[in-house]
Amino acid sequence: MDKLQKKQAGLRRRHRRVRGKISGTPTRPRLCVTRSNNNIYAQVIDDVAHRTLCAASTLGPDFKAADVSGATVEGAAVLGGIIGKKALEAGVTEVVFDRGGHLYHGRVKALADAAREAGLKF
Repeated sequence: MDKLQKKQAGLRRRHRRVRGKISGTPTRPRLCVTRSNNNIYAQVIDDVAHRTLCAASTLGPDFKAADVSGATVEGAAVLGGIIGKKALEAGVTEVVFDRGGHLYHGRVKALADAAREAGLKF
């Protein structure tokens, strides 16, 4: 295994461990964050009904209007505000946070804090 394969295997292992402990319900869906080097994606998912209630990413038109790079902490904060507003419009007020195996630091933390400021309860 080379260095990249080990890193990806560790990420998959951590995400599997997190997903074993949390699950989205109709009353409290899961806010799933996926992060790459260039972009961030966030979805609010009801795991019981297997439905995505709302989604936002740094590639979407809402984010493009903000004129911020998606690979930065500031971009993650803008995306957190967008997903928070979309979730409230969909009728979701409480979520469980799925950090996707990533550390709760940097862009992941900025997204979560901005979603809280937008009105979501974790």
